[in-house]
Amino acid sequence: MIARLFLAIAALICAAQAYAQDTVYRFSPVNQWDINKTAAYWNPIIQYVSEKSGVRLQLKIGRTSADTTSYVLAQEVEFVFSNHLFSPERDALGWKVFGRRNAPELRGQIAVPADSPITRLEDLKGQEVAFAGPEAFIGYKVPYAHLLSRGIDVKVVFGGNQNAAIAQMFAGKARAVGSNSMLIDGYANRENKQFRILWTSEGYHDLALMASSKVPEKDVRAVAAAFMGMSKDPRGRDILHRASREVGLDADAHFVPASGADYAPYRRFYQTAPAALR
Repeated sequence: MIARLFLAIAALICAAQAYAQDTVYRFSPVNQWDINKTAAYWNPIIQYVSEKSGVRLQLKIGRTSADTTSYVLAQEVEFVFSNHLFSPERDALGWKVFGRRNAPELRGQIAVPADSPITRLEDLKGQEVAFAGPEAFIGYKVPYAHLLSRGIDVKVVFGGNQNAAIAQMFAGKARAVGSNSMLIDGYANRENKQFRILWTSEGYHDLALMASSKVPEKDVRAVAAAFMGMSKDPRGRDILHRASREVGLDADAHFVPASGADYAPYRRFYQTAPAALR
C-alpha cells in the first residue's frame, strides 16, 4: 500500500515537471516595423532568452500593432514589449514592468519629407497625416493630442506600423507622418531618406518589457535575468548587434532593468489627454 502511494506521488511529481517543461509563454512585442522585420529582430532574441532562462517563449504578433495589442487585452499572451498598457483602465490589469531597452528617451514627432513645402504645423490643417495605428502611444497619441490642442484638424491615415506610415508619406499618400524619434532616425539611416521635423514632444522611455500577473515569479525572474544578461554574454551581444542592424537600431541597443516608476510620464499623459485618446 505504501509502495503504491509513493509510486503515485512520484508519478504526479513527474507529470508536474513534464507540464512545466512543456509550458510555452507567448511574447508579443508591439509592431514597430513590418511583420518580417519585427520577426527578424525578435526571433533570435527570444530564442536566446528561452535557452538561457529555461522558460520557453514563443513570438505572437498580429498584422498590425493594434492586432497585437488585442491579443494582450484578450489575455492570450504572458510577456509583452509595449507601451500600450499605462492608461488607468489597462494599468488595472496588473502587468508588471521588469525591463526596457537602453535607448535614449523617445520623443513623439511630426515630420514631413525634407523637400516638402510644408514648414509649419498649421500647414497640415485639413491634410492627410499618417500614423502607425490607434494604439501607438508616442507615434500617434502624443503627436495627435498636440495637434488637437493646437486646433489643427487633420485627416488621420493609419499604416498598420510605423514603417508603413512613413512609407505612405514618401509615396505621397499623406503629407506628414506622426512617429517617434528612434524610428524616424532608423528609417532615415536604413532607407537613405531625409525628414524635416515640425514638432518634437517631451521624452518618454522606450517600450517596456512586462509580464502578466499570472506568470509565476520564478519564471519572470529567469526571463528578466536572461534579457538583462544578453549584453554581458559575447553570444548574446552578437545576437543583439545583428538584430539591431536588421531594423536600423543602434548596434549597442540592449536591455536594462526597469520598473513601473520609469513610466510615470505615460500615466501623466492620460490625466490630461483628450477623451478619444484615453
